[in-house]
Amino acid sequence: MDALRISGSKSFKARALLLGERLDLRAMSEADRLAIGPLSVSVRGRGVAVMFRYGAVVLFDVSASEQTAFLEQIRPLVIQPFPDLETEEVDIRIEPEGREGMDVNTLVLQEGSIERLQILADILSKSIVLAKYESKVARDFDRIEPLAVNLERNARSGRNTRELLSHIGGALLSEHKMVGRVQMDDKPDLIWERPDLERLYLRLEDEFEIVERYAALERKLELISRTAETVLELLQNRRSLRVEWYIVTLIVLEILLTIYQMLFHG
Repeated sequence: MDALRISGSKSFKARALLLGERLDLRAMSEADRLAIGPLSVSVRGRGVAVMFRYGAVVLFDVSASEQTAFLEQIRPLVIQPFPDLETEEVDIRIEPEGREGMDVNTLVLQEGSIERLQILADILSKSIVLAKYESKVARDFDRIEPLAVNLERNARSGRNTRELLSHIGGALLSEHKMVGRVQMDDKPDLIWERPDLERLYLRLEDEFEIVERYAALERKLELISRTAETVLELLQNRRSLRVEWYIVTLIVLEILLTIYQMLFHG
């Protein structure tokens, strides 16, 4: 099926939105389904929506009013919705004889088939998920650095330590969600059914720097993980040292008490 038959447009926008932690696609009506793997549905009025279980939706040739109505329609399907939507847009132009890929700020496709829109939707959905975790990890770094410096200067643990470990735990949870749900480094199943689309997928993956951004994010999350191990080891060493001082103090007190008894109660 060709998107041109739905929208009647040769130039339109693709808009990706990250709605929440998950989408319950099982509850989606089968009446409007155009394709599965990933699930693609028609939007009332015109346009196409490609939906992903990890909370992303990519809209093609959907106006602002149609988008509002569609998001309201699927709102019950969104699990743990995000207060602020992560979005990304790209202009699309259909050129049957053109070279597929980015042309300045416009993406050129040779045809508006559902399969090509699904490939683009896969890339855009991964891009907005990466954008969300990139901003979250950046905020965690900004918060962790002064806390870690303060912990280094101040030997006492307490609120700062708990706050630091809380941020680190949040970052590690982000890694679990990103790797476990989104599977950034996996090609879509559609590629195995349509190997002729692999070149388009690899080109788009390169255009949006999916692999490079994912690798950079993994390195940051690994650094946060090492920071967590270092902080915990530091806290354990301080507690061990404190216990050792308590033991030494008790031994000294015992010796002093023994000397006192020998001198005055000999």
